[in-house]
Amino acid sequence: MTGNLLHLETSPYLLQHKDNPVHWMGWSDAAFAKAVVEHRPVLLSVGYAACHWCHVMAHESFEDTATAKLMNANFINIKVDREERPDVDRIYMSALHVLGEQGGWPLTMFLTPEGKPFWGGTYFPPESRYGRPGFKQVLSELARIWRQEPEKIVSSATALTLALETESRNSGPHEIRSSHVEAAAAAITRAIDPVMGGLKGAPKFPQAPIFSFLWTARYKSPEAFSATVNSLRQMSQGGIYDHLAGGLARYSVDANWLVPHFEKMLSDNAQYVALLTRVWLETQDALFLIRIEETVGFVLREMLTPEGAFATSYDADSEGEEGRYYVWTKDEIERVLPRGSSALFERHYAVTATGNWEGHTILNRSASTELADPSVERQLAQARRLLLAARRKRVPPAFDDKVLVDWNGLMITALAEAALVFSRDDWRTAAVRAMDATMRLLWRDKRLLHAYRAGQARHEATADGYANLITAARALHMLTGETRYLQTAENLAQALLKHFWDQTRGGLYFSSDRADALIVRTRSIADDATPNANGTMIANFAALYHLTGNTDYLTRAETIVSSFSEDILANPFAAPTALKSWLALSDAIQIVTTGPKAIGLFRQTLSSTGLDVVYQNAAAGVEISPHHPAYEKAAGLPQDRLYICRGNTCASPAHDLQGVDEALSVLALPKRIYAFIES
Repeated sequence: MTGNLLHLETSPYLLQHKDNPVHWMGWSDAAFAKAVVEHRPVLLSVGYAACHWCHVMAHESFEDTATAKLMNANFINIKVDREERPDVDRIYMSALHVLGEQGGWPLTMFLTPEGKPFWGGTYFPPESRYGRPGFKQVLSELARIWRQEPEKIVSSATALTLALETESRNSGPHEIRSSHVEAAAAAITRAIDPVMGGLKGAPKFPQAPIFSFLWTARYKSPEAFSATVNSLRQMSQGGIYDHLAGGLARYSVDANWLVPHFEKMLSDNAQYVALLTRVWLETQDALFLIRIEETVGFVLREMLTPEGAFATSYDADSEGEEGRYYVWTKDEIERVLPRGSSALFERHYAVTATGNWEGHTILNRSASTELADPSVERQLAQARRLLLAARRKRVPPAFDDKVLVDWNGLMITALAEAALVFSRDDWRTAAVRAMDATMRLLWRDKRLLHAYRAGQARHEATADGYANLITAARALHMLTGETRYLQTAENLAQALLKHFWDQTRGGLYFSSDRADALIVRTRSIADDATPNANGTMIANFAALYHLTGNTDYLTRAETIVSSFSEDILANPFAAPTALKSWLALSDAIQIVTTGPKAIGLFRQTLSSTGLDVVYQNAAAGVEISPHHPAYEKAAGLPQDRLYICRGNTCASPAHDLQGVDEALSVLALPKRIYAFIES
């Protein structure tokens, strides 16, 4: 079969390319078999639906008949959605890094018929410019080398594949100590922009795993507190934030959070809400509460699928232009808002006649990280509602409505935790529904699938999918007290261990042993834009041990730390999730309640302990593990008590707020700082 076969796919990104004159195939055994039979190299193009430069290269090259002719004559052309196949993307992005190239999308790699990479890059212009060779030139030269100098292909492919195979080999284990965490937090803090927050330089990404670690480590590195709070305030007021609908864009191209790369991803917004909720617990910052409400509102309003799960992303482009949907001119604003209201709005959102980006204005409040007076904020809120209604009449960006199990895990966790902290029954209902939908759509035959769209669940989930959904199940167990979520977490953990555990070195592979055959199974502790599964599972396995008493979980957590300890210590920026999880493993805080009245005390306690605790509601018929430090104390004592334990030490049971404060003092935990929020 020849021609473009992407019409057979379900991914919105792949379907965007179904009418290209390129003879695209999806990633499959059939595609590589065809390459072997025809003895042709593979051109692998990896991107995603919301990727601006993917669209640019598609328009310039993949829609061009002359370029397509070169591709079809010389290569087997495979298109991959990186969100649908992160396992494929990770292998070939790693190969690009081995070549000394900076990563990014579109990822363009050239492979042997066996799938071994021999050369690649990211975006290529149609003709030579930007210091990069033109794509047609690249195609012609690689086709020539394939025919005339095959030894160069073999040499490069062999070297790259060997590098990928040896990338994650273990060295000897190293002990991780508290001093290492302090040093890592200090090193990261030194790299934070002291004025605008975020890591110094441009582009600027939210870097949620890094700031989540910094926040957890703030007592070991006091500067981490101000670095995290300032970074969150700056991005919350910057142009990277959608001030009309809520939600963060993927990143800003500048160092001041002003000009976003306008795509909006579920994963970024899930982590943003989760971190804001943690920081709000201690700071009570009104700005953070507003941004949580707005961003959750955006996700529930605009990213919820009919099944009750969460969709993936919104494109950066609309009507062929990046950011067109989001930016304004002064005249457009004044046509929507009354005169007095428009002047107030323009002053607070930096609206000028000349604009701040290509003649338009990206709305922002970067001039101040403080909110205005309440009366002014009410007027601004009304102006935003009017402008949002007007914006909705524009042609919207493309919407990628596929359901990804790993990103849904992140969002369910954030929603469940926010529902707990802010006593929001509507958020609780949405989190429960999303978990039910995700399991219904993607849990099949005791294993997870990765993506769902158009009635089809496809591809084996990665370790990230399991890890994030286990975290979500734990968050729902803490929110609801229902044991079914603990059982879900255990079911997922057992499947994860069965299909991902490295029996020789310990730790988790990224891809399942049931996944499509790949040239290597990668194994890493390094975070990406989202937390790494190995790092996440250190905390998850530790929590499951405390919740069930199953010592195998504790052994697995300790084994991951030992297996990756050299990598964790080598670069403080690489594995912040592992460092954060090590704190949960080495200094576990557990809370047990023994009656409904004590649940209110538990929520009060969160302002001191934070959300990274192991909580059990030991109601009637629910027993805690004999390994639990409160096991003997809880037996036979009156109901409606709260037990706080740190390590193997438990304070005296509390039945009121004074008792909670006394317990916190005994365990050297911070004093409570907020009153329980009633819905």
